[in-house]
Amino acid sequence: MNFCSHCGQSVRFAIPEGDDRPRYLCDACGTIHYQNPRIVAGTLPVHEGRVLLCRRAIAPRHGYWTLPAGFMENAETTLEAATRETREEACAEVRLRDLYTLINLPHINQVYMIFRADLLGDFAAGPESLEVAMFAEHEIPWDSLAFPTIERTLRHYFSDRRQGDFPLHVSDIGPEDRQRYFGSA
Repeated sequence: MNFCSHCGQSVRFAIPEGDDRPRYLCDACGTIHYQNPRIVAGTLPVHEGRVLLCRRAIAPRHGYWTLPAGFMENAETTLEAATRETREEACAEVRLRDLYTLINLPHINQVYMIFRADLLGDFAAGPESLEVAMFAEHEIPWDSLAFPTIERTLRHYFSDRRQGDFPLHVSDIGPEDRQRYFGSA
């Protein structure tokens, strides 16, 4: 950040008085610019033991497979965001179940919230998807998944399905997991 979004003057990066971490500060108008993690909400749509995946038509990871998920918009709940993203990416309606994975990615300032969901009816590729398809566990394109969050969620799901119990999974993904997917860039 170079300029204040409130008054347009230059900002500096420093620790504000009474705070414990650096923020962008505008000395002209006194605005402190807080930057907070972005929430990615999505679903794990399932029908008859098969999982719905979308092949991305957008960057990053164009052409790789993912669960329908994306950034929340202002003025919506996590449930609304997950449902909207599923509708946008897979033209699919779902009945949401419980929050299934909550994955922190502090190195890129994101939090993933994936809800288990029952797929209701048909699906088709939305504007952000090249194609959508249903996969049994042995059909998952494991080497072509877009993000480590998606792999982790799918591995939890298939393991939990064998046990017949679907607890909430809370975990962190660090730079080493990211490097495995994206290389050192």
